[in-house]
Amino acid sequence: MSYTEDRATWYNGQGLWPNTPGSDWGNWTWQFRNRITRLEQLEQYMTPTPEERAGILFASQKLALAITPYFFNLIDRDDPDCPIRKQVIPRAGEAQLAAEERLDSLGEDEHSPVPGLVHRYPDRVLFLVTDRCASYCRYCTRSRMVSNAQHYDFHPQHEAALEYIAAHPEVRDVLLSGGDPLLLADNKLDYLLGRLRAIPHVEFIRIGSRIPVFLPQRITPQLCDIFRKHGPIWMSIHVNHPKECTQALKDACERLAFAGVPLGNQSVLLRGINDDPEVMKALVHRLLRMRVRPYYIYQMDLITGGAHFKADVRRGIEIIEALRGHTTGYAVPQYVIDAPGGGGKVPINPDYIERINDQEVIFRNFEGRRFRYPIKSTPLVPDSGEIESGSERPAPEALASAKLAPHREPVLA
Repeated sequence: MSYTEDRATWYNGQGLWPNTPGSDWGNWTWQFRNRITRLEQLEQYMTPTPEERAGILFASQKLALAITPYFFNLIDRDDPDCPIRKQVIPRAGEAQLAAEERLDSLGEDEHSPVPGLVHRYPDRVLFLVTDRCASYCRYCTRSRMVSNAQHYDFHPQHEAALEYIAAHPEVRDVLLSGGDPLLLADNKLDYLLGRLRAIPHVEFIRIGSRIPVFLPQRITPQLCDIFRKHGPIWMSIHVNHPKECTQALKDACERLAFAGVPLGNQSVLLRGINDDPEVMKALVHRLLRMRVRPYYIYQMDLITGGAHFKADVRRGIEIIEALRGHTTGYAVPQYVIDAPGGGGKVPINPDYIERINDQEVIFRNFEGRRFRYPIKSTPLVPDSGEIESGSERPAPEALASAKLAPHREPVLA
């Protein structure tokens, strides 16, 4: 399928589960109970490569295998390089370690005053409410704890975290993440959001979730009512490839938008999956059509066993250059590296400025043409000192006839 030419097709249907009653297929708890979590289950639907087989056997020591039936339908079972397949089916590369990789690559544990709470930035906290996801991304930043395959023994302390937030008036922004917060039961989410909304200094509540992508059936009217009740609730979803943009995801995003939830997207730049300007352009265009604003493209974190996913940073810069000026600004995300060890997000931008000093800045546009912008203004009339109180000001016609300094044309390449 060409993702640059396809503008109308949104995948829909039950695929490999045609005989499942629609009431079950559309039920998020059925989808969750029937996830593919073992090699023998996977082999009922496809033949894994030797590399995948080795990765699946190793997954029990690193990050569990789990794929919802809905998302499994998006896999091309005949193509080992399928961008969906590579994201969720383990490969042997996960067992290979590089010297720069770390279990906790972002230093979250160092900034955790309460189990399940990360306070890295002055005015915001990351509230990790669970260690479970609907499906597991093989490049997960928190693979040390998510799914508990590494026996991290993560036990979030919701009440202690809420008390910490309430006791720290500098915290105005709370991001719920995990694992995936939307796997919590409705009553638990309702409770947590209500408690947060009752804290006077908490102005901004966000949720980071891949549930709309892995399990769009979870976005029920009841869940949307909870978001409406405690709104505004902002949500960042996680879509990496245009093939993930299905009719079910589109419908789920529409339900969230109609519930008053502003939507953004965070992609991870992944080698051989989306490190291509045309693929990324197709993705951001589809996101906008789903009412989702492209927000971030992350350079992959330095997690253990993730080297086979790591794209070249220069490729990420090329992608931003290919988007800027060639599509609407709403479609251009910010490319960032989350600084290893806990330094926070750092924007990585194409360098459009060629020279800057006290007088001017020389820069290029998206076409490569060079321009000059003066930093100091050129006066319309000679500077004869301050105009004393009561003195006559130059008449408008004098200003109109004043001679400007010669206009300098843009500096062309």
